Amino acid sequence: MLFVLVLSAICLASQGHVCPCESQDLCHQIREERDFEVFVFDVGGKTWKSYNWSMVTTVATFGKYDAELMCYAHSKGARVVLKGDVPLSYIVDQDNRTAWITEKVNLAKSQFMDGINIDVEQAVEEGSPQYHALTALVKETTEVFHREIPGSQVSFDVAWSPKCIDKRCYNYVAIAESCDLLFVMSYDEQSQIMGDCIAMANAPVPQTLNAYSQYLDLKVDPRKLVMGVPWYGYDYPCLNLSGEGVCSIAKVPFRGAPCSDAAGKQKPYNWIMKQVNGSMSGRLWDTQQQAPYFNYKDQKGHIHQVWYDDPDSICAKAGLVKSKGLRGIGMWNGNILDYSDEPVAQQQTAMMWNALLGC
Repeated sequence: MLFVLVLSAICLASQGHVCPCESQDLCHQIREERDFEVFVFDVGGKTWKSYNWSMVTTVATFGKYDAELMCYAHSKGARVVLKGDVPLSYIVDQDNRTAWITEKVNLAKSQFMDGINIDVEQAVEEGSPQYHALTALVKETTEVFHREIPGSQVSFDVAWSPKCIDKRCYNYVAIAESCDLLFVMSYDEQSQIMGDCIAMANAPVPQTLNAYSQYLDLKVDPRKLVMGVPWYGYDYPCLNLSGEGVCSIAKVPFRGAPCSDAAGKQKPYNWIMKQVNGSMSGRLWDTQQQAPYFNYKDQKGHIHQVWYDDPDSICAKAGLVKSKGLRGIGMWNGNILDYSDEPVAQQQTAMMWNALLGC
């Protein structure tokens, strides 16, 4: 065993990459496939130490590289993957595309990472040069990563629906066939409000679930789909709050829509839990959208309406993951629960993690 470890250390050192872990084994990429994915986006800091590691299978690092996180995740058998983002106008050129892929795979090797999560959320017209370049980028990235880092995982982030949401008119079928999984961003579903400019749920359950039928109708393999749920909500200042509790919001256009959730501010679940009990309404439940919300007054006396997800709304979505045989579930993002030692916070946090597996 000692000989194997020494040989491994020599091999890593010969590549110019010094393993930062206590054990050289922890610098070996994770190759084991899990039956069920729990895909976590991490944006930095050390709250990852409090994650439910009995569940986590993949961590996408959107913060600074943290060698300690990589070592710990590997000790739990979980993958750690890079963030991949690039202007599509740049990678229309084949040489630029190849250079970008080479840079990313070399970075993954040097940091002992297990793959890449491609997060390109730019508007694309169907059939445009950018449309074809993006499709090629995913295919070529997957081929290179699989060749250079055997067993690595390449994922691609898609909008909550394939219906050109936010003008993201991608070749979803070809992209799904090329990579290992699609992370479906089932949140920010009010980024384009075509009807009345009013506050609504971040991810209404009926709308969210119907969008998976749209992906499956395209013959996307359900085992390629990971459902992303929001661990945050939106705080909307109300221009007017009607007697029926409808909150009118400012018109903030986005990619062709007259109104959007940009009229509000994103708020993490830990903030929401501190705010709801002292609010003017307490927790309310919208039966049509199957989502919780509440109203509160700010220090200036202005009324706000906050829409969010909690274990009840997440459980309803997690049920579809199992019933449709999807690849798994994940969240944006893992850092924004309250991981303090306060008993109520601990209970709330445990419930959010457990909700990922359904009720």
